[in-house]
Amino acid sequence: MAVMLTWRSEPEADGATGMESARITTNGGGFRATGRIIRSGPGGVLTASYRLVVAGDGTLSRLAVDVATADGEHQLTLSRSTDGVWLVDDGAGGVRGDFGGARDVDLAFSPVFNALPVRRLALHREPAEHVLPMVFVDLPSLAVEATEQTYRTVTAGAGGRAAVVGFAAGEFTAEITVDDDGFVLDYPGIASRAVV
Repeated sequence: MAVMLTWRSEPEADGATGMESARITTNGGGFRATGRIIRSGPGGVLTASYRLVVAGDGTLSRLAVDVATADGEHQLTLSRSTDGVWLVDDGAGGVRGDFGGARDVDLAFSPVFNALPVRRLALHREPAEHVLPMVFVDLPSLAVEATEQTYRTVTAGAGGRAAVVGFAAGEFTAEITVDDDGFVLDYPGIASRAVV
């Protein structure tokens, strides 16, 4: 099944706003997404496009990101092998790593990427809590780092009813509302799904 989803970001403390739109094709536990983020704030404007492939077991297989600002354009590709080794390629050569055993990636400002752990762990359907190693990709720098994030079921959804999943990274916490497929409807302080 393929859908087009769009989110509007809420104005942040620094006045930054933005929008993201993605075409998402689900297939069992896996999915593919092609999306674009446009963001404007005191630091300038950025546009980022990405192509994401999530395997049937819910783990990320490949992510390609292109970002453009007034200062230039940059590209990044992340691939994860079936034995858990990551290859990070910024065009100047690849670097291998395990990122603490991470199976998921979080792309800055994008609600699409919250669906990776939510769907893989069925947090929108079954109560659970997980502290996860995560590969974080910053925008616009495309800097890659290992982080830790916590996902916790607050309210499980069923039969088309939305679920609520708690999220924590460092000092930041939020309760994210997701649809029956595990994709973000509302992420307070970050973005909310646009009704088209």
